[in-house]
Amino acid sequence: MAPFDPISALVGGALIGLAAVLLMLLNGRIAGVSGILGEALTGDDRGWRMAFLIGLVAAPLLLGATGHPLPTPWMPSSFAMVVAAGLLVGFGTRLGGGCTSGHGVCGIARVSPRSITATLVFMATAMVVVAIMRHGFGG
Repeated sequence: MAPFDPISALVGGALIGLAAVLLMLLNGRIAGVSGILGEALTGDDRGWRMAFLIGLVAAPLLLGATGHPLPTPWMPSSFAMVVAAGLLVGFGTRLGGGCTSGHGVCGIARVSPRSITATLVFMATAMVVVAIMRHGFGG
C-alpha cells in the first residue's frame, strides 16, 4: 500500500468535485458512476456516458504512460471471491439507490437527506468491516 500523500488526496478530491460540478452545470446530470454505467448499457443517452466511463479508465493509463508510477491493486487469489464481491457491490448499489460517488459527492453537496443517510451507512459499514477484518478473523 502506498503511503498517504495529503497533496495527492487534496488534488484528487478537488478534481472529483470539479468534474461533478461541471457535469451538473454543463449537462444537468449527477455524477453517480452506477447510474452512468447502468444507463450507458441500457439507455438512449449513451455518448457522454461512454466518454465519462472511458475517461475513468483512460486517465490512470495515460498517467502511467507518462512515467508516473501506479500502485498495483491487491486482488484476492480467488476469482469466486472477486465475483461475489462484485455482485454484493451491485446489489448494495441497487438497494441504496445509488453508489458512493453519487450519494457521497453529489448527494451531500445537494444536501439530500437520503444521500447523507446513505453515506453515513456506507461509512459506518466500512468501519465495522475494517475492524472485523483487521482485528477479528481477517488477521
